[in-house]
Amino acid sequence: MSKILVTGGAGYIGSVLVPQLLTLGHTVTVVDNFYYNQSSLLDCCVNPDFIIIRGDVRDKELMSKLVVGQDYIIPLAAIVGFPRCEADKLAATTINFDAIKMLFELRSKEQKVIYPCTNSGYGKSENGMCTEESPLNPVSLYGKTKTQAESLVLSEENTLTFRFATLFGASPRPRIDLLVNDFVYRAVYDRAVVIFEGHFRRNYCHIRDAVGAIIHAINNFDSMKGKAYNCGLSSANLTKKELCEKIKEHFPGFVYLEALVGEDPDKRDYLVSNERLEATGWKPQYTIDDGIEEMKKVFQIIRNNTYSNI
Repeated sequence: MSKILVTGGAGYIGSVLVPQLLTLGHTVTVVDNFYYNQSSLLDCCVNPDFIIIRGDVRDKELMSKLVVGQDYIIPLAAIVGFPRCEADKLAATTINFDAIKMLFELRSKEQKVIYPCTNSGYGKSENGMCTEESPLNPVSLYGKTKTQAESLVLSEENTLTFRFATLFGASPRPRIDLLVNDFVYRAVYDRAVVIFEGHFRRNYCHIRDAVGAIIHAINNFDSMKGKAYNCGLSSANLTKKELCEKIKEHFPGFVYLEALVGEDPDKRDYLVSNERLEATGWKPQYTIDDGIEEMKKVFQIIRNNTYSNI
């Protein structure tokens, strides 16, 4: 079994990933600043193979100690999403890029890095289906900092990256602001939503399939290293309007209206191919319909929208 360092491990992805890594027998060290006051890893604390550090990934002295002896490094720590990055541009730059650069100054070349990027880097694509060879054209600070960091990661030895689609689904550290989760929340509590530029298209991926991809990469690292991989549901390249239609199948009383004026400040619009990752043997286990039904249950528990990055 391996020793694995996960930065930002108490976040949306890490709160699902870390328990699974521990179940598989790995020793997992998590560093997180608990920015959202989350208590998402409490169930892990009984495990002697779980090490938790409250700290900042920009702290060079701290990170220089934590990197030593790790077999894998999974740098999840980031300011995630268009609104949060715009609200704190300095943190977005120093955490999303500068901290990654520092990490590579500290780690040895033998240590393996699995970097979670985003397919937001494709921005507003006018070139048809986006593969990993398509030009990157990020339209937000979030997309720019993440793709800049990905370029650095892929220039180093023993690395690979995932360009995750827009995630959905439940986590011990919930995210209600993600598009599928958000629209289901509105279907449950408001029974209606107004959408801007409903023709904008994105790809989607269940959080447990994203975590499954990371574990798949650990198990197949030598054959996968050196590349970027789109990670999403090939059956779910949906426009916002198509997503609303899908949600309406589960909530017949749900009403969605497309605004005739105004625009979405998030200009992402792209169609994504996930064939490279699928060719390695990874397959998604959860559909959009699964996620909608899951979040319907979640919102019997969560009755406010404080669980977000906005």
